[in-house]
Amino acid sequence: MLILTRKIGESIIIGDNITIKIVEAGKNSVRIGIDAPKEITVLRQEVFESIQKENILSSKGDKADITKVAKIFGNKELKKKE
Repeated sequence: MLILTRKIGESIIIGDNITIKIVEAGKNSVRIGIDAPKEITVLRQEVFESIQKENILSSKGDKADITKVAKIFGNKELKKKE
């Protein structure tokens, strides 16, 4: 891990197209601005972890739910044929 010291108004450059600027520093927090291309996703860690957890839970799914949906769609197909 690279650790840097920056003052308010100073920046850090990552690669060719990401800039992180120190906007404000308080007693217990630092506000930063991130300038990155639109195709690069920038998330707070807790949001990223929450998304990952939800993705894992949804991928496990309940097979009973899938069976119910299949029956519903199956019934609609039968009605269309009649």
